[in-house]
Amino acid sequence: MRAAGLCTASLASVGFLRFLGLPWSWGLAAALTVYVGTGGWRFLRIIFKTALRDLFGLSVLISVRYELRRHQQARHTIPSIFQEVATRQPQKVALVDAVSGRQWTFQQLDEYSNAVANLFLQLGFGSGDVVAMFLEGRPEFVGLWLGLAKAGVEAALLNVNLRLEPLTFCLSTSGAKALIFGGELAAAISEVSIQLGKNLVKFCSGDFGPEGVTPDTHLLDPMLSEASTAPPMQVPHKGMDDRLFYIYTSGTTGMPKAAIVVHSRYYRIAAFGHHAYRMKPSDIIYNCLPLYHSAGNIMGVGQCLLYGLTVVIRKKFSASRFWDDCIKYNCTVVQYIGEICRYLLKQPVRPAENQHHVRLAVGNGLRPAIWEEFTCRFGVQQIGEFYGATECNCSIANLDGKVGACGFNSRILPNVYPIRLVKVNEDTMELLRDAQGLCIPCQPGEPGLLVGQINQQDPLRRFDGYVSESATNKKIAYNVFRKGDSAYLSGDVLMMDELGYMYFRDRSGDTFRWRGENVSTTEVEGVLSRVLGQTDVAVYGVDVPGVEGKAGMAAIADPHATLNPNALYQELQRVLPPYARPIFLRLLPQVDTTGTFKIQKTRLQREGFDLHQTSDRLFFLDLKQGRYIPMDENVQAPLQAGAEVGRDLKRILQRILRVAGVFEDWVAAKRPTRF
Repeated sequence: MRAAGLCTASLASVGFLRFLGLPWSWGLAAALTVYVGTGGWRFLRIIFKTALRDLFGLSVLISVRYELRRHQQARHTIPSIFQEVATRQPQKVALVDAVSGRQWTFQQLDEYSNAVANLFLQLGFGSGDVVAMFLEGRPEFVGLWLGLAKAGVEAALLNVNLRLEPLTFCLSTSGAKALIFGGELAAAISEVSIQLGKNLVKFCSGDFGPEGVTPDTHLLDPMLSEASTAPPMQVPHKGMDDRLFYIYTSGTTGMPKAAIVVHSRYYRIAAFGHHAYRMKPSDIIYNCLPLYHSAGNIMGVGQCLLYGLTVVIRKKFSASRFWDDCIKYNCTVVQYIGEICRYLLKQPVRPAENQHHVRLAVGNGLRPAIWEEFTCRFGVQQIGEFYGATECNCSIANLDGKVGACGFNSRILPNVYPIRLVKVNEDTMELLRDAQGLCIPCQPGEPGLLVGQINQQDPLRRFDGYVSESATNKKIAYNVFRKGDSAYLSGDVLMMDELGYMYFRDRSGDTFRWRGENVSTTEVEGVLSRVLGQTDVAVYGVDVPGVEGKAGMAAIADPHATLNPNALYQELQRVLPPYARPIFLRLLPQVDTTGTFKIQKTRLQREGFDLHQTSDRLFFLDLKQGRYIPMDENVQAPLQAGAEVGRDLKRILQRILRVAGVFEDWVAAKRPTRF
């Protein structure tokens, strides 16, 4: 908006001087003077610094849009696109199982998926039916959902860490008519066999343990060996906007939700990664991420299915085997997510970590504090950090390796990709609106909620939501960019700098207020983890009776009980401002993470500092003594009562504000506020 105003003023000056009959060169000079004099030099600086980045980003956007339109017009689907790839290069290696070393060619993957399609069509499954999948990552996983898609059946991809109630919840909400589970997870299915009922048809893939399977389970492998490997005769009448499968959210804040993935969304995610990071047919991708999530199954496996690259699959991330695998299979691209990069940095230095040919690491969740350490130590030329969720329409990507950034939005042409950071109430995360009822865009340097304008006719901007209609509605806001429009609410707080680079700040609900300041859990976790040698840390806010805001609490993995809380506090005084230092510590054997290596905080936050809820060691920051003291009943009782801590915190706040020299003014402005 500001740039447009400056340009208008400059053009007006040109027109005025031409009206007076003066040479055009005088008008041009006057326009430049007006432009620079009114702050236009800042915009010129932005153009100079970001034009190449923006042009490359625009070329990526055009390439993806062109490919999608071509496939939509041809009524292609993900299976039909894969069919063309497999026909072109049948003997090229498509997938490699890093555990067994077994290689699948494109022809083998095509024939296996054909057998799956023919079998399930023969069993009476058809277009629109749902089959749940519950097995660890291996080439069969890809062949199974791809084969189901060839039959028009939609797979519901279940997190292999689910057990008991969450497992039955996800199965029941998927509407699945059948379940394919891996033999390695037979015990988990046996635990809930009664709750699953008799109507759910169960198939077991692979070897199972000595406990066996329930009598009503069909062994899938023998059935597939007898099925036809020819392309299925019945081709489902589906297109790029129809449903492909369902991916469940991580469940970091509650029960997982089934996100709808249509064919065009699968293509869009994989295509953006392919073009944004200049992947080549000769690239070999190392994928140790869960295949029941989009990073592993779309961004990673999608390069195989859509572009013919070879993908090496390891069913479970291993920090000690990571670089050895990359050398063994000559990988050139690796994928990461969540805390994987930090786990790699925790490993002892080994020769293998610099003997690989990896040029690119693609993923999200790399903490800025360890970004350069990771690239320098392991010799990775490019970090392809991106931001996105399975269901979102506002994904962004870091195309030029800007340290710490998860992507960008053009400051020159912001409307080409209609996403925005908008202001929210910091306590409730509700959208703030102007006098016209529209959302208020953030200025550079201001944190805000990332939103993306919805257009269901545009595959790059559509929002397909979740199986649950109520969950879908909660993620949509109206009258955001303009009257009558709608936008997807990411739920994540980002910050954009003057050049348009965006930086992840926090998930909504993670940031909390303490001592009148916003505390970013992500930032505090990064500092604590670095101070403690890349240890797992979860930071969250907890309620303290009688006190405004939430007190910071840090759960720290300390399996050998070697952490010295007071030595930690001495270091925290140096690296964290007073309001960001955790008031409570919880030292526990390990910090829970999700299947995508995100820190799991729900249970920790619920238990708070209650000694009756946990046997872990708890500590309270006593500022009078200047150290953390062990929590016992004598410490907890006044905290839970609220009165004592209220007086202590008043003294603490007064002392801090006096040091800042603003205490008297603050008291005058805040009366009659009570602590």
